[in-house]
Amino acid sequence: MRAPVLGHTRTAEEIGRSFPGVRVRTSSAKRRLETIEDDSIVVATIGAEPVAKGGYAGVLVMDTWITLARSDLRATEEAARRWANAIALVAKGGKALLVGDSAQPAVQALIRWDLPGLAQRELSERQAAHLPPASRLAVLRGDPGEVEAALRDLELPQGTEILGPVPSVDDQVQYVLRSPRVVAAELSARLAQMQSIRSVHKRPHIRVQIDPHDLG
Repeated sequence: MRAPVLGHTRTAEEIGRSFPGVRVRTSSAKRRLETIEDDSIVVATIGAEPVAKGGYAGVLVMDTWITLARSDLRATEEAARRWANAIALVAKGGKALLVGDSAQPAVQALIRWDLPGLAQRELSERQAAHLPPASRLAVLRGDPGEVEAALRDLELPQGTEILGPVPSVDDQVQYVLRSPRVVAAELSARLAQMQSIRSVHKRPHIRVQIDPHDLG
């Protein structure tokens, strides 16, 4: 499994030169193979790994740093999930090799095959930082005057914090609302009501995101 650094096609060409006489096939999101029934080497991008009849003799996961470098809250768990899905395609008695920094929690979880432990670690860190799923976050983005007026009129659940403003693109502004998980549903309902009222009165659009993966 390869992340798109040099490109899976070029990688397949390099492997083909190293293994003359062995069929090398590629699979990607744009041109995906669902299953493989013959003996061959498969170079697949993340999430496009075909299922091999009888399983793979071996799986090599490369360029792990790219998956971990994503700037969102779920980068670590998403990396572990994708890698585990690929490794699960190995046949009984087969081998899996993960090329990456062994100090990374996601890599360690795969080495020990301890995904529940990784999930608990992620949850503990998010609880300490008051991030989802430990807390409910809502990001409001739009015209500064409109967003600030909406917040003034919004009846927030008890314990909700208003973080911001933060300048956004196109002269817009961004605020983050953070509430305890016990009032998460209430915050979502209040925001939905706010949007409905604004729509009826044809107010300028305010974008609302609940528990976004990326706060940028």
